[in-house]
Amino acid sequence: MSVTHFTAKEISDLETKSTTPRFLHSLFGSAAIMALAFQWPTTAWPFVIGCTLVAAYSMFCWSSCFHETSHQGICGKPWVSIWLGRAIGTMLFVSYTAYREAHIRHHAYLNKPGDWELWPYSDPTTSLTFRRIFCWLELPLGFVTSPFVYSRLCFSRKTPVKNPKVIKTMRIEYAVMAVVWAAILGAVTWFSVWIPFLMAWVIPHWIASVIQTFRKYTEHLGMQSYDPLLGTRTVIGSNLITRICTYINFDIFVHGPHHRHPKIAHNKLVEKMDNYQADNPDTKYPVFTTYMSAIKHTLPALWNPGVGMNVGAPAPKKEKWLGADNFVTDVAREILSDRDVSKVHRAS
Repeated sequence: MSVTHFTAKEISDLETKSTTPRFLHSLFGSAAIMALAFQWPTTAWPFVIGCTLVAAYSMFCWSSCFHETSHQGICGKPWVSIWLGRAIGTMLFVSYTAYREAHIRHHAYLNKPGDWELWPYSDPTTSLTFRRIFCWLELPLGFVTSPFVYSRLCFSRKTPVKNPKVIKTMRIEYAVMAVVWAAILGAVTWFSVWIPFLMAWVIPHWIASVIQTFRKYTEHLGMQSYDPLLGTRTVIGSNLITRICTYINFDIFVHGPHHRHPKIAHNKLVEKMDNYQADNPDTKYPVFTTYMSAIKHTLPALWNPGVGMNVGAPAPKKEKWLGADNFVTDVAREILSDRDVSKVHRAS
């Protein structure tokens, strides 16, 4: 497995940012899971629904943390991100290494055929009918489709991952995952606690996957440009709720600058986007002040689900760095062909 290499300045930014408070949601989420599991202090349906939603959103936040671990930016020590990522990935049925390999290519080849994370939407060989069916199935069944998409990096014959050591690591992680879940389901069966397991884990996990799918669609679906700042939707909240949700999700909603600068500390993303807007006042960036406005912008794409070539973009030019196998400091300057980057961004 590759390790993200940070500059001294990038490591300093990672070490000085505040991370621990972003996990506070887990206190409420854990309490909600325990209340659902033990049906305490009440089984009244308003309380159960409230706990289910709290547990689900906390699980969704952990998926955002999983994303952060793939960049190995939780702190200045990569091993913390790796092992936390493996723990979270096991519970999500996704190999940490498979996710990291897919995500590296997602940044390097955004909206292009090589963007395996956005398959089938990025694949020009898929039909519109297939993409529609997959899109509409993914909304309610993201907990199945997402693990499938990432498993292709390990099990597909066409996988872009060619390093046998990386393939071996992915397979070991999937094997460990199978053992862990066999033990969990065996214990649930042995103690006959299927109902508490369903209420406290399965249903919240399902709802979290629906939220996660909406997040993915809101950031990417229907976006044409290969330029990271123009080919993703960015949400910079103007209200307290959006800002809080952004904070506990490691600022992943500030998606454009994150895509261009995948090694930047997440607390620097808003500042980065503000700078780009100030430097290029004539450029209309897909930046939204509420998440609902971004969702509204996304909805038409549900009928024509695709990105890049599948929504009318020309075929991309050859990248400056083919076979990108790690995150870089500036995707637009280090990887993308100049033709695939907006002119105002080439020298910034």
